[in-house]
Amino acid sequence: MSYKSLFSVLTDETLAGPVLAQATELTRANDAHLEVLCLGVDRSQTGYYYAGANAMILQESITRAQTEAEEVEKTVRKLLNTSDIRWSADSGVAQLADLGRHVAARARFSDLVVLPRPYGEGRGVELEPVLEAAMFDAHTPILVMPDDSTVVKDPKKIVLAWNESAEAMNATRAALPMLKAANVVHVVVIDPPTHGPNRSDPGGLISQYLARHGVKVEIDVLSKTMPRVSDVLLRHVQDIDADLVVMGAYGHSRFREAILGGATRYMLEQSQIPVFMAH
Repeated sequence: MSYKSLFSVLTDETLAGPVLAQATELTRANDAHLEVLCLGVDRSQTGYYYAGANAMILQESITRAQTEAEEVEKTVRKLLNTSDIRWSADSGVAQLADLGRHVAARARFSDLVVLPRPYGEGRGVELEPVLEAAMFDAHTPILVMPDDSTVVKDPKKIVLAWNESAEAMNATRAALPMLKAANVVHVVVIDPPTHGPNRSDPGGLISQYLARHGVKVEIDVLSKTMPRVSDVLLRHVQDIDADLVVMGAYGHSRFREAILGGATRYMLEQSQIPVFMAH
C-alpha cells in the first residue's frame, strides 16, 4: 500500500512553497502523481452586496477571482516545472458557499490531500472549508503543513495520538505507509480511562495491530498536566523531536470545535510539524 494519487488545493500563492515542497517529496517517494487545483474565490454571496447591486460589481468580483487563480497557477507551475515528478495543475473559480463541492469532487479520487494550515494571521476564510471538504465530503486523509516547517522526506519518528476513537483508528489505517517506514512510532495515550476493557493495558491493542504490520512501536502514557490535551501532546512532540503527528480529527462536532475549541483546531493552529489527520 502506498499513496499513488496526491492532491492539493491552493488559493493563495504565498502559501504554495511548503505545501508543494512536501507534496513533491511524497510524490517522488511513492512514484505517484500530484494534482494541484488552483482556486480563485468569488465572495459575492447573497447579502454580500447591497440590494440592487449592478452586474458590473458582480462581474468585477468574478474577474478578481479569476486573476487570483491564474496567479496561483503561475506560481505552482514555476515551482513544479523544475521537479522530476509527474504532476498536473488546473485553475478555476468557485463561490465561497460552493467551495466544498469543487474540492470534494477532485479530492475523493486521491489517496492523500496536502494542504496549508487553515488558521493564522492573514489566512483566507476559504482555507477551513477546503480542509473540511476534503476530510468530510471526500473522506480522504489530509496532511497539513505549517508555514515554516521543513520538508519531511521520510518521517523517522512519528507520534500517533491514540484515544480509542473511530477517528483515531481511521487515521492510523490511512497513515500505515508512513508508519511502516518509520524507525519508531510513539503511541501516545493521555489520561487513559480508569474503567473499561483496556484500562490495564492502554494502547496495547493498537500497538499489537501496528506490530503485525511491521511497525516498530513504543507506548507513551502521559498525564494531562496542562489545560488542554493538545498542549500535552505538543509538548511531548517537542520533547522527543518527532517528525510527524498522526491523529483522528473532529471527534466532537465541527460547530463545537469552532466555538469552544478542541484538539483538532488547537493542533492545526499550534503544531510546528506536519499533522496527518483523518475523520
